[in-house]
Parts: sequence; structure tokens; C-alpha cells
Amino acid sequence: MIYSSHLIFQTIKDLPITILAVNPRIKHVIPGIMKAAQDLQAIVGFEIAKSELTYTGYTPKQFVETIINYAEKNKITIPFFIHADHLTVKKESEIEEVKKLIIDELEAGFTSFAIDASYLPLEKNIEITIELTQLIPKSLGLEVEVGEISKEKSLTTVEEAKKFVLTLIQHNVYPDLLAINNGSKHGNYGPNEKVYIDLERTKEIYREILPYGLAGIAQHGTTGTPEEILNKFKESGIRKANVATEWQNIVHRHLPATLKKEIEDWCKKMNKDIKYASVVFKDEFDHLAEEFVKEIEAEAYSVAQNFIQIFNSVGSANIFIERL
Repeated sequence: MIYSSHLIFQTIKDLPITILAVNPRIKHVIPGIMKAAQDLQAIVGFEIAKSELTYTGYTPKQFVETIINYAEKNKITIPFFIHADHLTVKKESEIEEVKKLIIDELEAGFTSFAIDASYLPLEKNIEITIELTQLIPKSLGLEVEVGEISKEKSLTTVEEAKKFVLTLIQHNVYPDLLAINNGSKHGNYGPNEKVYIDLERTKEIYREILPYGLAGIAQHGTTGTPEEILNKFKESGIRKANVATEWQNIVHRHLPATLKKEIEDWCKKMNKDIKYASVVFKDEFDHLAEEFVKEIEAEAYSVAQNFIQIFNSVGSANIFIERL
């Protein structure tokens, strides 16, 4: 059922597939996603970022317990991993806070970790990544990030990616996945905003890092990406694609009108993105009437199936188990 993402990605890294990694900020999407993965025999990941812990109401322990409880309740048998997404350090004063969070997430049962010091200059990013990864057992999954994921920043170069990876390896840090800036963005795209992801650059970086033991690229910012681009992920060396805002959108499409209006009013009054409503209205979300919960589960099931099929990961669970 629950596996280290290190074992998963290293076992199937030769396959031209992308694994769907899900950030379920609101719990009702989880059963639909699990059922889709079970029906298609596909590996999936469930993840939560350091920032999401502040606005979803989860603690690391509660997040792991939620995933495992749904898996047991729905008799899920396919392999999945639980990933600590974006363990972000934007300044050195945050290092101790992240160290404590890593320890908490290890104790909670996370099986995969993403160190993200990409906001800092390359040398400082390398230094902090090396320091933080000392806390993570080598048997667990490791994702590292070079080049901040932002449309305002320049794309990660092949040279930057290679230097980053090689220096980590020289210090006995062996990542499974590398996150890069390839032009994507986090969250929703605006009505007239063009989606631009440089898959050629992505493929170049993938080919450059492949000889050093990595499984491939981790794609951040997948929500709103057109299918013709998603369909090219697997051939571009993208082995894991994070999808977060899409599931939040599904929940908000199926809320009772009165609650939807309350949330909209709160967002306007507080001048906040709708994601911050997750913890403010957590009790209301947790106690939605069954009819709304079923609608959310059904759409999450359909959307997850679509991602899994586009990513060519149907049957990946069977292949992984056979190779163990």
C-alpha cells in the first residue's frame, strides 16, 4: 500500500510514464482519486507542502492518518507514497523551522521529501539542500529543486541543473527527482494567460541528469495545463506531476450556494486567495452534506482517471509490484 517514493521511482524509472501526485487540500477528493488509481492500477502520490499546512488545518500526523484511513476504508491495495512537498527555505533563519518539520513528518510516516531552497542563489541552495537532506534516510524519496517555479524568473539552464545535481552527489546526496523552472506556474491561469512550459528545455535537462541516478523531472504547476502539453510530459522526462489547485477547484464547484457565497464574501473582505479559506471554513468542509461529498468524489474520480491515462501510468502499480 504505502511505499517509499525512492523505491517506486528507482524501480520504474525506465518507463515512459508520469506519476500523478495529488495535493488534496480538502479531504473529499481523496476517495475519488484513490478509486481512479485502483481501477486503473496506477501508482499515485499524496502530498502536502509546508505552506499548505498553514492554511488547510492539517498537521503532518493528521494528513498521513487521513490518507491511510481513506485507503483502509476503501480497501485500496495499489502502491502510493506520501510526500512532503516544498519544504521551502527562503532565508537562512527558516532552516531550523524546516528541520523540525522534517522530523515531525518522518515521525508521522511521510515516505518522500522535497527540499526547496530554490529562492536562494545556487550556491546557497546547494548548501542548505545538503544540510537538510542529512535528516532524511536514504531509503526514502528525495526531490530537490533548482530554479524557483515562477513565470517571472528565468528558466533553469542545463548547466545550472547539472552543477546542482553533481555537487549534491559529491556530498553523498542522491536525489530521485529534480524540480526545475520550465515556465510553469502554481495555481490557476488567468482567462487570457498563455500556458507556456518549455518541454524541450525540460528534456535536455532530463537527458543531462539521467546518468547520475535520478529518475527524472518533477513538474510543479500542472493545474490548467492543456492536454496537448500534458500528453508530452512522459516523453520529456517528467516522472512526477504535482496537481494541487485542480482538486481545490473541484470542491468549490460542488459547494452549497450559501457556503460558496460565504467563502466569496470572506475572500473579498480579507483580500485573500480562495485557498486560504480552507482552514477558515474547515468545519463546514468537513461536515458537507452527503450529496455534495458524492458529487466531489465523482468529479475527482473522473479528473484523476483522465490524468492517469494522459500520463500513460495505467498499470504502473502492476509493473512496480512485479519488479519488486
